[in-house]
Amino acid sequence: MAQTIRKAVFPAAGLGTRFLPATKASPKEMLPLVDKPLIQYSIEEAVSAGCDSILIITGRDKSAIENHFDISFELEQLLKEKGKNDLFEQVRAISDIAKISYTRQKQALGLGHAIYQAKDFAGGDPFAALLADDIVDAEKPALTQMIDVFERYDAPVIATMQVEGEAISRFGVIDADEVEPGVFKIKDMIEKPAFEDAPSDLAIIGRYIFTPDIFDAIERTAPGAGGEIQITDAMRLLLKERPFYAVKLDGVRHDAGDKLGFLIATVQYALKRDDLGDAFRAYLRSLEL
Repeated sequence: MAQTIRKAVFPAAGLGTRFLPATKASPKEMLPLVDKPLIQYSIEEAVSAGCDSILIITGRDKSAIENHFDISFELEQLLKEKGKNDLFEQVRAISDIAKISYTRQKQALGLGHAIYQAKDFAGGDPFAALLADDIVDAEKPALTQMIDVFERYDAPVIATMQVEGEAISRFGVIDADEVEPGVFKIKDMIEKPAFEDAPSDLAIIGRYIFTPDIFDAIERTAPGAGGEIQITDAMRLLLKERPFYAVKLDGVRHDAGDKLGFLIATVQYALKRDDLGDAFRAYLRSLEL
């Protein structure tokens, strides 16, 4: 029986250049999707999947993330004094969500390097890694779907989705055999192949379950373009030594790290809201598009 996943890692040290100038002084992970920052959606997903220990890997100018998940005494006091108990409970719940710790990635040297910062946190345990700007809207949390597969196969698991046409060249892509509906045993993975070289239409997206041997693989991974250590290269090294699986997630993935993807996610999440959906839908119908 595989050890279950109780730890989750959130790399959040990137500069967010795709959202400049909004991210010049504010972390990309704190961009609001309706009224909640991107990283909170992913942390809530991890907590709902059974993770109770969270590590956020930050960089310079990311203190807003730490402040968001800390107790805000003055704000809470003000809300209580004004009798806004619902808002008070909402704000307090954020600071009580899980045991959250932080470490800094002093240089942005790639996702593999960022995940390596979690070595002490993980210890000898398997752990999840989630990218906050990949938002997965799913009835059964995306990470729960992956943990189910991890517990069946006792091996690292990555999330995948089908991508049509030329867009596949923007992703890592897997070459894999389907071993049960929606579950694949990986033979190889290629980072951002040309469309004609892609081994499948299955792209790697920002959800991973790793075993502790990933850290040794990262240590053995040579830096690639821009001196960055790519997690795909480390996974390929490890793939030679142990099985890897992929799950085609049941749900809708939004690339909220892209301006258009962020706008689409905002519309979709607003339409789902009981307090906003009807009025927003009526507004959208009134537009002469």
